Amino acid sequence: MKFTIERATLLKTLSHVQSIVEKRNTIPVLSNVRLEALADAISFKATDMDTEITEMTDAKIAEKGATTAPAHMLYDIVRKLSDGSEVELVFPDEKGQLSISSGRSKFSLPTIAVEDFPVISGDELPVNFNILREDLKDVIDRTQFAASTEETRYYLNGLYIHAKTEGETKVLRTVATDGHRLACVESPLPTGAEKVSGVIIPRKTVAEIRKLLDDSDSENVALSLSENKIRFSLKDITLTSKLIDGTYPDYERVIPTGNDKVLELSAKELSTAVDRVSVVAERTRAIKLITSKNHVVITTSSPDLGSALEELESTYDADSLEVGYNFRYLLDILSVIKGDNVQLTFSDGTSPSIIRDTADSSAIYVLMPMRV
Repeated sequence: MKFTIERATLLKTLSHVQSIVEKRNTIPVLSNVRLEALADAISFKATDMDTEITEMTDAKIAEKGATTAPAHMLYDIVRKLSDGSEVELVFPDEKGQLSISSGRSKFSLPTIAVEDFPVISGDELPVNFNILREDLKDVIDRTQFAASTEETRYYLNGLYIHAKTEGETKVLRTVATDGHRLACVESPLPTGAEKVSGVIIPRKTVAEIRKLLDDSDSENVALSLSENKIRFSLKDITLTSKLIDGTYPDYERVIPTGNDKVLELSAKELSTAVDRVSVVAERTRAIKLITSKNHVVITTSSPDLGSALEELESTYDADSLEVGYNFRYLLDILSVIKGDNVQLTFSDGTSPSIIRDTADSSAIYVLMPMRV
């Protein structure tokens, strides 16, 4: 195998594939990236046995061939080469290793035979549909923050997507929850997605595809699904992942239907005020909202750090109430509000609150109160 490639092109591709590779592996080949020189392109592949990425990259091919090399080491080498340079990769070199040359720099890396490299992406995935890249980015951004990071409740460690029909309306619903807050976003149901009965996409997979969407100029993303796998296909990149094998809880049961007290105010002003009082609430993370006619007070106090209070104008015409929140959870939700105003609805100070963007009816957020 022998090829020459622009350093910037190689660096971008390696940044994608090495991101999949775990820093520590008990199976040595899983620390490696698989490189294969084809007729007119290079195939890069990496896996952690749950997720697999393949990317095709243009290069000047002198000799076909394939090998595997340490992913993070190769990435770090290329990252430190000179901007604008060309990189030549040769396997095997005189040491039987992978040679990386650029200008006066030369490196040799140990390899593992390609026959030992595992592949997880060969299965047929019967459900196929396309989604706009910008729409997928938007859905991920508005939900992934609410996914759980607790390994004990593994079935909450990702995004739950399913097709939903309500009357004449058909939507693709994306849900994330960690038990403290819930994000539920609807988007138009793509043609072919009618059979998505409910799958849980792992948090790591969601984070990886989100990074790839930023780097891609592809207008559409092709999604393929089976009962246990999902595949995202962009122009030159394919990301395949196992799905979480578990039953997602009945999230609709935790969305309140009787919240009749309505508070509406500027999303930016609320976010800024919460951020300011959070300086005092950094240890306890607890803040309190106190509502009264046409204004709301955000307050917090700590025996060690003092107290803070912010008063904001609002639209509110119900009985006064006090409700406590984890300020980080509230800020996470406010960060994805796009409209000027945000609406919070309550039944009382101890029941879940519903938060909506007044300019966007496709998303609903539920936030559990916190004792303050």
